Amino acid sequence: MAEAAPLPEGTLVLIAGAGRLPELVAESLNRTQRPFRLIALRGFTDRSLRARADATVDLLDLAAILKLLRRWGPAVMVPAGGVSRPSPAALLNAGAALRNRETLRAIAGGGDDRLLRAALALVEEEGHRVLGVHEAAPDLLCPEGRLGRLGPDAEAAVSIRTGRGVLDALSPFDLGQAVAVSGERVIAVEGPEGTDRMLARARALGRKPFGRGRALPATVLVKAPKVGQDLRIDLPAIGPQTVRNAAAAGCVGLALEAGGTLVIDRVATAAEADRLGLFLVGYGAEP
Repeated sequence: MAEAAPLPEGTLVLIAGAGRLPELVAESLNRTQRPFRLIALRGFTDRSLRARADATVDLLDLAAILKLLRRWGPAVMVPAGGVSRPSPAALLNAGAALRNRETLRAIAGGGDDRLLRAALALVEEEGHRVLGVHEAAPDLLCPEGRLGRLGPDAEAAVSIRTGRGVLDALSPFDLGQAVAVSGERVIAVEGPEGTDRMLARARALGRKPFGRGRALPATVLVKAPKVGQDLRIDLPAIGPQTVRNAAAAGCVGLALEAGGTLVIDRVATAAEADRLGLFLVGYGAEP
């Protein structure tokens, strides 16, 4: 993986959503001795991290966030962690004072990526920068090569090539960032439900009849960002639970785009793959 670029100057502000990721980003920033401020999202940020926050705001209360950024700014904002997808109405109400309502309504009609990108644009229009976790904490990204003891065999390598091709081909259609494949056969493609539920479908579809019997051979979970994806908005991620769900779906391994996929709790995730007998690898640009 290439050496991380230096972070831009300005007050670094971590916007913490749900899950372990905000804590891991905070730990990464501490390791690099980069001072930062922390904004917790009410109802999402874990209690332990919320207790350390400089401020707590409601989800998509852009007016409150911008007020804080102006006080601390010019700021560099890093959103991290899960939140419920905002409805168009939520974004319209939060941004009413900043942009024409009709313009926002038109933007909101373009799907999740376009909707969230519009929210980030409102922040940037105020003179602040928005960075992704991959830029602020690149040490959390999947490296190239094996993460555990095992590697793919020749049959699994065919599945990986197929999965990569499928994800590249589907990128323009704003679908998910994961696919379960067996050789040249596609078992399931991730939709809005996310990777875990897609794996549950793959478990049923790959075993017949009625989800029983042996899984299809060389089934692999392949995960990568969409081509042209704004990684500040939606960076693909896995953790130990993803590995467990992949094993339950009959997968023999997981293949992740190196430098484009987060591995939450990398040591624990690799250990879980080893325990379950799955390979866990990061692949580079070359097929």
